[in-house]
Amino acid sequence: MHFLILWNLLLCLAALPEALASVLAIDFGQDWIKASLMKPGVPFDVLLNKDSKRKIQASVGWKQSDRLFGTDAFNLASRFPSDSFSQVKFLQATPYESDDLSYYSSISTADLVKTERNTVGFKTSSGSEWSAEELVAMHSKETAVADAVEIGGLRLLALINDGTAVAVNYAMTRTFNTPETHVIYDAGASSIRATVVQFATSKDKKDDKATSITVLGVGYDQTVGGVELDRRLRDMLVDNFNAKHKRTFLWKEAGRVKAILSANSEAFATCEYKLSYFVESLAWDIDFKSKVTRTALESACADLRPRYAQPILDALHNAGLGLENVTSVILTGGHSRTPMVQSAVKAAVGEDKIALNVNADEAVVLGAALHGAGLSRQFKTKNIKVQDISLHDVQASSISTVIFPAGSRTGTKKTMTFKRTDDFKIFLDYKTEPARGIPTRLLESEIIGVTEAVKNLTEAGATDITVKATLSLSESGFVSIKDAVAHGEIKDESLTGKLKGLFGGASSESGEETESTDASSDASTPSEAATNESAKEKSAPATKPKDTYKLDVANEFGFLGPMTLEQKQAARARLRDIDLTEAAKTRKEEARNSLESYLYRLRDLLDDDNKDTPFKKCSQESERRSILEKLDSTFEWLHDKGDYAETSELLDKRNDLESFERPIVHRYKEIEAFPSTLNSSQMWNWHTHLFLTEARENITKEAEAGLPSKWTSAELDTLEKTLKDHEKWLDVWVEKQKSVKMNEDPVIETTEMKARAKVLETALQKLWKRKQPKAPKKTTTKEEGPTEETQTTEPPQPEGEQQQVPVEHPPTKNHVPDEL
Repeated sequence: MHFLILWNLLLCLAALPEALASVLAIDFGQDWIKASLMKPGVPFDVLLNKDSKRKIQASVGWKQSDRLFGTDAFNLASRFPSDSFSQVKFLQATPYESDDLSYYSSISTADLVKTERNTVGFKTSSGSEWSAEELVAMHSKETAVADAVEIGGLRLLALINDGTAVAVNYAMTRTFNTPETHVIYDAGASSIRATVVQFATSKDKKDDKATSITVLGVGYDQTVGGVELDRRLRDMLVDNFNAKHKRTFLWKEAGRVKAILSANSEAFATCEYKLSYFVESLAWDIDFKSKVTRTALESACADLRPRYAQPILDALHNAGLGLENVTSVILTGGHSRTPMVQSAVKAAVGEDKIALNVNADEAVVLGAALHGAGLSRQFKTKNIKVQDISLHDVQASSISTVIFPAGSRTGTKKTMTFKRTDDFKIFLDYKTEPARGIPTRLLESEIIGVTEAVKNLTEAGATDITVKATLSLSESGFVSIKDAVAHGEIKDESLTGKLKGLFGGASSESGEETESTDASSDASTPSEAATNESAKEKSAPATKPKDTYKLDVANEFGFLGPMTLEQKQAARARLRDIDLTEAAKTRKEEARNSLESYLYRLRDLLDDDNKDTPFKKCSQESERRSILEKLDSTFEWLHDKGDYAETSELLDKRNDLESFERPIVHRYKEIEAFPSTLNSSQMWNWHTHLFLTEARENITKEAEAGLPSKWTSAELDTLEKTLKDHEKWLDVWVEKQKSVKMNEDPVIETTEMKARAKVLETALQKLWKRKQPKAPKKTTTKEEGPTEETQTTEPPQPEGEQQQVPVEHPPTKNHVPDEL
């Protein structure tokens, strides 16, 4: 299965190795997780969790040794705040010295630690530490999401922007005869993001009337969102609460009150908590009730109001457009339902521009799943072509040149040309800080093998020797340097070469580092150029010297690169160990529950009040006494040692008890099955009698008519003997069975009765299904002299080729059942 992840905020599409024809989209939000599956034979929709909910809380926690997810983990925070972790996305790919750390500490009481990669980790009360990627993998900042996907055992297909995913969902059921421009306004829990998107539908049938989605500009604010509103509302409740009590108790209540205030002007916050403090053996209960109005909340968040609409203005500015060029502003994201957010957006763009025509919660994950299905090429979907852009300026620090300006199309490549004779490094940096506390250094690439390549080219007589490095901006937004070559111009002394030099081809002698401006994703890369040169070498004379040498590139990421292979393997092994431990624990719990329920069922069967039950009728007193003794000893063992017993011991205890009960159950099943089995056996006896009678009549009539018969008398005699043997055996053993009591083992098993009846059935079917032989043909032969006609009769064909054509009284369906 493939997996696609929404790169800066929410989402993914990924793949399970064993299900390559399926695409899973996961909207991993700050508060909630949604998933959608594209799979043959499965309706395309949002997946339900174990509680039949369409979303799950983005939380993970531990209750002693039990790992919890979703709402169970979130609710754990009120009692065990150090063992419940929510809003983990805040700290993905975040340096330990980042400002995000202090902000996260204001919304969570989790114990944060520094990892070996200088990122933020989480520490449980038991002392175990987990990185943000490991917590995400249990259940975006590109490389961190990719690491989490791989740790989780999925295969990454691509990363997709959240606004782009909503645009795909919007275009799923629409056709755009004329180009339209919309703003996707996504107000999430951690940030607000606006994406200017242009939609157009091609009228060319050769292009399958494809719908193109082009991102024109993006604006965002990573410091406002639903979590910030929750934090301020929580602080309002804390002001009315005794300061000495932990505020963790009020975080859940703050979220509930915020949801109420989105639809009402006021709400009551009511919390009843039992707090125990060991102060001279004293404990007390504390009840808290406070009235909160929407006006008070909006006053507390007045400084946020102008920032709600700013991402829209920034996105339009980056796209070079104005509000007059926009058809609508499409609201999505759970935070977009907040009245203060909606009023701020309406004031900025006008109420007539607001559109609520997508599912605010599910548009992202559904759009991502459709996009992923198109990328996987396993599904026939609507032809939607997506063109996204980068968000930040990426520059080469060594020459202070912006390589990929903000707004560059993803999937493009550029080539940098250097005049170097030794190995050197290329530093790629963000021009400005991409997020709070995130360093600007992105990539450090060392070009290796330059000295030797320049030496070889010089000895071959090459001039204007340059080093060309190809930089790529992938569809997922990753910037990388993977290819580099050393190239020199070697003078061609042939007539063709001289003519070429005469009419042009003078090379630049500039000694400065330069950068080509080719940004086409279809442009050939240096590796392709090297391949083309190799092909030319094969077609050219063997004496022509080589003018291009491939160089090695060693990439070292900046402040936080992807996890190393060893780190990923260690993290994956750690999660696998937990999964195995939990699976073993689940099996043990199931085995214990199964044994316990079985013990209670047996106890009810042995109860003296249940006198006329089948169990009592089919069992003997000695058997019931033995079971009761075993039952008491097992109950005692389960009470004393059940908590420490191994799964195999629990299973063995049940098997021991079942060995006592099994003979009783067998008697009951035999008594139940005996009447129908006997009736089936007698039915085959009757059908065989009927067949033999009609078959013998047919043989007589066919003999009188001179026609071949389907059967021989010997065959019918053999069948009749089989019938009599079966009847005799059945009469004897059925008579014996009648004298057997219900609590005694049967003298004749129904399985043996079925086997003997099957022998008779097979013999009957063999004769009844035989085809009728062909009737003899009359032929006329002419000889010299007087005409003389002679009749000859062809011998009957082998029985296997005969057709079933009964003469007068064939076996009919009234006589032989359909199953024959």
